[in-house]
Amino acid sequence: MSTCSQLLDALRGGAHDKALSALYALDGSAARLDEARGRAVRTAESFAARFGGDAPAAALFSGPGRTEIGGNHTDHQHGRVLCGSVDLDMLACAAPNGRNTVRIISEGYPALEIDLGDLAPKKEEENTSAALVRGVAAKIKELGYPLSGFDACATSTVLSGSGLSSSAAYETLIGNIFNHFCCEDKLDPVAIAKIGQYAENAYFGKPCGLMDQMGSSVGGAVFIDFNDPADPIVERVDYDFSKSGHALCIVDTGSSHGDLTDDYAAVTREMGAVAAHFGKTVLRDVPLEEFHAALPALRQECGDRAVLRSMHFFADDRRAAQEAGALKQGNFEAFLNMVNASGLSSSLRLQNTWSVHDPSQQAIPLALTVGEYLLDGMGAIRVHGGGFAGTIQAWVPEERLTLFRDGMETLFGAGKCHILHIRPVGGCVVAE
Repeated sequence: MSTCSQLLDALRGGAHDKALSALYALDGSAARLDEARGRAVRTAESFAARFGGDAPAAALFSGPGRTEIGGNHTDHQHGRVLCGSVDLDMLACAAPNGRNTVRIISEGYPALEIDLGDLAPKKEEENTSAALVRGVAAKIKELGYPLSGFDACATSTVLSGSGLSSSAAYETLIGNIFNHFCCEDKLDPVAIAKIGQYAENAYFGKPCGLMDQMGSSVGGAVFIDFNDPADPIVERVDYDFSKSGHALCIVDTGSSHGDLTDDYAAVTREMGAVAAHFGKTVLRDVPLEEFHAALPALRQECGDRAVLRSMHFFADDRRAAQEAGALKQGNFEAFLNMVNASGLSSSLRLQNTWSVHDPSQQAIPLALTVGEYLLDGMGAIRVHGGGFAGTIQAWVPEERLTLFRDGMETLFGAGKCHILHIRPVGGCVVAE
């Protein structure tokens, strides 16, 4: 075990460069390694300045953001998804403090302190980081592990409002810190993901599925089957995206996710209404043949949009599995074709690229249309995440990357096209 000062010396001396290179998919880039090492050092320096360099058992932790690769709005219907962790993350230096409190200083935010003797949900903490910390701690205690306090300084590169799920990254980060200091690292990534989902559902106040937490916690590309949400099938998809000849781009259109709750809720409600016609709760339990046979009745009972959205579910649920299969076989061209098909289905059937409550705001369709022009029939492009506003995802051939990025940033502003990498490691202890 190292003190914070010893950890700092090791980081500065390059002792943890190999771990940093693996974490951030640096591909031998000396400049990017210097940047990653510098960020790790600054995080540990912040801890030493706030909590002291002699803090024992200090360690560096990471919780990555995630990107949805396949299966748009399928998880809440117990469907299948393909997602992956990315090289933007929340990084924290932490150490046990011998108290019954958790103290966290996150760059750019007020200091946070949680009493581990009081783990009941608090209404006033909903939609805050405090709720997530308290919820993670409560679930770990419920699982039978003895809790103890820690101090942490954290920083984040996960883009706010980007669809990369900063909340899941934070839950994964906190879960790994508790796991290391309180659970002897016995919790596996799937267990940490479930703990994070519990915190978000029961404490943060967001009834999310499990995809975000799985994508962040497990790492790499991950195929998940939510047929049994309590025990999802999780399978890592071994594919080296760096060898694909394509860059993963997330474009922030600058359109706000505010006031879109009704749009998101309508998707779940309409799919649920179609499932209810068959006496089911979710579409995954409805046989496809019975669905198609009942189309005339469903149009009358549920409306055309509900029918179209359900058609999207059946197609994208199957397509997510096909995308994973194509990657396993190393057939990236087939994968790209299915990403494009998924994007088209989201636009025409799911209809989540703009809000009917504000039809003048159509930044996502605009980004997709300009992006298709810039790609000129190559690569792939689709809405990213929940949709209606926010971001798009594109797989851009390396030879067109500069053209694509410049075109997107001319339209939406400098720094709005983010070039990401699927990182092979999920939530973890980076260095100790």
